[in-house]
Amino acid sequence: MELQDRYDIIETCTRMMWSVDTRDWASLPGLLGNKVVHDFTSIYGGEPQVLTAAEVTGMWSKLIGAFDATQHLLGNHLVTVDGDRGMLTASFRSAHRLANPYGSPQWSLYGTYRFGLARTTTGWKIDEIVMTAGWGEGNKDILAMAGNASDSD
Repeated sequence: MELQDRYDIIETCTRMMWSVDTRDWASLPGLLGNKVVHDFTSIYGGEPQVLTAAEVTGMWSKLIGAFDATQHLLGNHLVTVDGDRGMLTASFRSAHRLANPYGSPQWSLYGTYRFGLARTTTGWKIDEIVMTAGWGEGNKDILAMAGNASDSD
């Protein structure tokens, strides 16, 4: 594996998280492939979805945009490259804040992300996102509150 590939893969995934936390929805689609396997079943149940970059951006902007603030941190990066396919597995911590009258405004989730990436003529693009929740702390109800707020838009 070339060191440049390792750097570019980590950078692409970090920029995705940065785009989410700064609500830079215009930059997010450029980091994603045309189709993205979106697997958050460890927290929501159900089955993984295959979504377009626009669908991921729309879904996340509604849900994440309903929070007062979020912070997604990736660490302990493990990168593999096989030709034009790359994978980043990383530990994560995601903090979510939403003022509410029913309890703590904070919920944090910890676990791992696995990102599949494809090398394209314009750089690495994320085409698979698998979040595996390990544990959480705080008021998980704010996740539903944010979801309900985004549904009322």
